[in-house]
Amino acid sequence: MAKKNLLIIGAGGVAQVTAHKVAQWAAEFGDLNIANRTKARADAIVDSLRDKGHKMPFTSHALDAMDADAVEALIRKTDARIVINVGTAFINMTVLEGCIRAGAAYIDTAIHEDPAKVCETPPWYANYEWKRREDVEKAGITAVLGAGFDPGVVNAYARFAEDEYFDRIDSIDIVDVNAGSHGRWFATNFDPEINFREFTGTVYSWQNGEWQENAMFEVGREWDLPVIGKHTAYLSGHDEVHSLSARYKDADVRFWMGFGDHYINVFTVLKNLGLLSEHPVTTAEGQEVVPLKVVKAVLPDPASLAPDYTGKTCIGDLVRGRRDGVEGEVFIYNVADHKDAYDEVGSQGISYTAGVPPVAAAILIARGSWDVGRMVNVEDMPARPFLELLGRMGLPTRVIDATGDHPI
Repeated sequence: MAKKNLLIIGAGGVAQVTAHKVAQWAAEFGDLNIANRTKARADAIVDSLRDKGHKMPFTSHALDAMDADAVEALIRKTDARIVINVGTAFINMTVLEGCIRAGAAYIDTAIHEDPAKVCETPPWYANYEWKRREDVEKAGITAVLGAGFDPGVVNAYARFAEDEYFDRIDSIDIVDVNAGSHGRWFATNFDPEINFREFTGTVYSWQNGEWQENAMFEVGREWDLPVIGKHTAYLSGHDEVHSLSARYKDADVRFWMGFGDHYINVFTVLKNLGLLSEHPVTTAEGQEVVPLKVVKAVLPDPASLAPDYTGKTCIGDLVRGRRDGVEGEVFIYNVADHKDAYDEVGSQGISYTAGVPPVAAAILIARGSWDVGRMVNVEDMPARPFLELLGRMGLPTRVIDATGDHPI
């Protein structure tokens, strides 16, 4: 069977990781392509591949991914059978449309966002992606949604608990703590515009069979996590809560993210001053500006943090459930090291954890086991093959259960 050509869309920090991992696993694919609105950024990633000694032809392209016609045309030009979308979440629907028209498999790492709206009411997938389920199936393509780490791997952790530990899931608490340091006075680990949008609206969690609303930083608790120790994490809204609550309707599903006091203080000041607003304002000189875009412009590019980043991340699921009526709990997790990520692929650990999983999904599609011809979230697929492949690719999974702390 002929190997499938691959197209990566995006050229940020996550795309850098994705391209390097594709290069490492190039034998799984046919022709390799990368596209971005600014072609020079795609070229820079190709150059970084050559610097690491990868000699395969990785062709770069200019692409306005907000234009579905342009996406379709590039897919047809490259004969790409698998598209990995690691661009901004604003382009999901146009890239998906291009894949449907051109008959290519689609993979993304985050839920679609409408740039005109902030933190819409749940379930977000139903607002956009899930509306295209029938179109995806009619086109006979596979669309894997949210195949980053969170969402993505943490969804697989929930499914792993279902597959191998419990016949009933009572609660899923997803915990994401970055215990690293980038040495800057203030910066975000991914696109500042997306980062701040996550935390300016209502926090939604799924509890007692309904959506629970809280304010950001309203609910916090201390977590004692493997390797990195004790950290405070706050109840936050996040992509995976929306799809997991659909599969595990009777379980409480919550997402917790770690924040230090400094981040909270800066965020609060920016928000209270109106600097996180997406509504245009007019300066005294008559120039119209969007405050959030100005803040983004003056903050460090997240990709620039990588060389100085030290420390580790810990991301995992605490899953409580029952088997044969007996209650139990497991913590399924990964620990990633920022310096190790930079040494391997030139990116920091946050980008590494997000950029490796979509390549694993692409490999499974290329091999056929995940080429299911329909739209799925990661928890819809058997977890162990995905997690075992990730372990071989640099993101090993460990489990703390009744027998201790061990790899899967």
